[in-house]
Amino acid sequence: MKKGLNILINVLLFAVVVFLAWQVVKSIQAPIKFNKAQAERETKVVQRLIDIRNAEVLYKNANSSYTNSFDSLIAFCQTAEIPIVNIIPDPADTTFTRTINDTIGYVKVMDSIAGKRENFNINELSLVPFSEPQQKFELEAGTIKRNGIDIPVFEARTPYEVYLIGLDQQRILNAKAEKESINRYAGLKVGSMDEASTDGNWEKL
Repeated sequence: MKKGLNILINVLLFAVVVFLAWQVVKSIQAPIKFNKAQAERETKVVQRLIDIRNAEVLYKNANSSYTNSFDSLIAFCQTAEIPIVNIIPDPADTTFTRTINDTIGYVKVMDSIAGKRENFNINELSLVPFSEPQQKFELEAGTIKRNGIDIPVFEARTPYEVYLIGLDQQRILNAKAEKESINRYAGLKVGSMDEASTDGNWEKL
């Protein structure tokens, strides 16, 4: 009887040791798994923000301002063309400081933004990858004053909780709190409504 009890205790102790070891492994793997999933998602979100930036810059070149409407931005990308300009020195200029801009053709804005991506869909430009239900990027546009001059600006952004949905909620909250503690945007964004910049916050790390 005593021998049987000892065996039972040993089995229980072994089970406890295995359980504790598994908990240690999980605690080590959890942040690694979260960070990997976050990095994979942010790669696609960043690409979408880069596409928005490229579209906004081309829109501004054509209209002298940015837009806060994805409908207008997408319509522009679907229909507009941008000139291909050949810049050559002015042969009549002996100071070699003047140039001649010669438009030699046009390229569709869509082709400029899509590049060689076969699966590119301009109608998804406003949509945040991985968001559930599907959500749009927040988009603002306007002007700021610098030295008495109105300078066009725009900003597109999406917070952690939108594109990291479905991952460890506590780690999302921790990441958000960490950014907010240093007055940084808790998510991904491109452009700024406070300064004349088209940089993405992932480029300022």
